Amino acid sequence: MSTNVVMPQMGESIAEGTIVRWIKKVGDDVDRDEPLFEISTDKVDAEIPSPVAGRLAEIRVREGETVPVNSVVAVIGGAAEEVAQSAAAPAAAPQPSPAAAPPIANTPAATAPAVKTEVEEDAEPEAETGEDAHRQKSSPLVRRIAREHNVDITKIHGTGINGRVTKQDILNFIESGGAEAEAFAPAVQKEAKAAPASAPLAGPVYRPGESVQVVPMSVMRRKIAEHMVLSAHTSPHVYSVYEINFARVSALRDRKKVEFEAAGAKLTITAFIAKVIVDALRQFPIVNASIDGNNIVYKKDINLGIAVALDNGLIVPVIRNADERNLLGLSRAIGDLAARARAKKLNPEEVQGGTFTITNPGVFGALYGLPLINQPQVAILGVGVIEKRPIVIDDAIAIRPMCHLTLGYDHRLIDGADAGRFLAFVKERLEGFDEAWL
Repeated sequence: MSTNVVMPQMGESIAEGTIVRWIKKVGDDVDRDEPLFEISTDKVDAEIPSPVAGRLAEIRVREGETVPVNSVVAVIGGAAEEVAQSAAAPAAAPQPSPAAAPPIANTPAATAPAVKTEVEEDAEPEAETGEDAHRQKSSPLVRRIAREHNVDITKIHGTGINGRVTKQDILNFIESGGAEAEAFAPAVQKEAKAAPASAPLAGPVYRPGESVQVVPMSVMRRKIAEHMVLSAHTSPHVYSVYEINFARVSALRDRKKVEFEAAGAKLTITAFIAKVIVDALRQFPIVNASIDGNNIVYKKDINLGIAVALDNGLIVPVIRNADERNLLGLSRAIGDLAARARAKKLNPEEVQGGTFTITNPGVFGALYGLPLINQPQVAILGVGVIEKRPIVIDDAIAIRPMCHLTLGYDHRLIDGADAGRFLAFVKERLEGFDEAWL
């Protein structure tokens, strides 16, 4: 008996997913819960296990295609002859022929069977028009971006399923100046009349005859690009940098790392920083907040994001209720999330809901970094390389392990004085870390 394999819904607000890679090919035997294919969504990359044991009889969605959740992407048969039947009857396959199929990079989601998702549950009848009708054709994330940039979604042509306005649609609209055009329409129209119609906005990326290699962005790279453009457009970024003496922390780590390993955790400098940041966020709740229009939303929970570098990008798993964990608990959580991020084993909820992020460009030797804020957060900490440097202590030159910590913050909410007090607290706690805080 054949079993359909469907695109899973990896989170409440996720309506579609992209097949990144097929781990198995047609004709391969597969065990129940064995990784079958890899997907990428707005929230997370993940390997999807087979729902049953059998033989992969048919692949209906090619690598690079994006389809709605609950769409059938493959068929698993229970015997070898089912594979042969599938190969002998290609006309029964629901997908279009290769000649009619559009290029993978540009495959619209509408080519897949339309399904009713949670995003569309409260959809208005198709006959309705106006903002309510367009509202059901956009996700909560898209509507939030629209509110933040004062964009009327009804002015945007949606390229998603059934005309849904996607995140890329609204980002393209904002990047092209559409948001500003709405606010300053008369001035823009006047300038447009005076400007030559054929004037290019920018020069070409490359010219004919140049020696170049053009490679499509991976799904993860495209998602990162979207988020970074959104952050740069949303928050006026300002940075403050403090130099920290890590002698006390390094000595404590050397004394306690064997004890922590015996308890099943690797004690890292990042864990010490996370512990102090949690204490600082309790002390300065404005850094653990978000902006919603003209309102400040103070987050009661401290959900700490720890950026993890992967071979093809960056992902930020979240330690929920980090303020309820001691140093051992934070060490375990950091190690577990980082390992599962690299193995593509994270669940969607484990990369959502962060209230503050720590990223560590210092592991690659950077003196310090100037990271972009992870929206809708209002601040991010960059950790530079820890290296021994000469410093002056009591009018004498000494060698100590030193590190630059950079706080990037949203100047709409956080002023330089707020950032200075926050970083001064962090500096004092790290340089005088008490063993009782373990």
